[in-house]
Amino acid sequence: MATIFTRIIQGEIPCYKIAEDDRFFAFLDINPLSKGHTLVVPKQETDYIFNLEDDTIGPMMVFAKKVAKAIEKAVPCKRIAVAVIGLEVPHAHIHLVPITQEGDLDFKKEHVKLSTEEFLDIQKRITSAF
Repeated sequence: MATIFTRIIQGEIPCYKIAEDDRFFAFLDINPLSKGHTLVVPKQETDYIFNLEDDTIGPMMVFAKKVAKAIEKAVPCKRIAVAVIGLEVPHAHIHLVPITQEGDLDFKKEHVKLSTEEFLDIQKRITSAF
């Protein structure tokens, strides 16, 4: 059975898409740590990021860098933090999280609640920053 991320990539589940190419897909996290929190996933369904082939994991980080640069332009922050946890969904993914201090990357803290309008505004601002 396909993961939720594969179903998002295939268009079965709606998302706030940020970027896509032939190998990777980026979309806003619907349970974000901060405004602009984005997930980057390979289209190839692989459970664990370090099981990705070398010719996938390198380009995935380059794709994530492009997305991070767009987020930086669109969302006020000091940095874009990168996290790979890998336990929540069995599909390799990178979290790109706008932060202003180290504590902002605490996945145990209360997550930001955003309206559909706020998600759409952030999506538009980031996609326009490419």
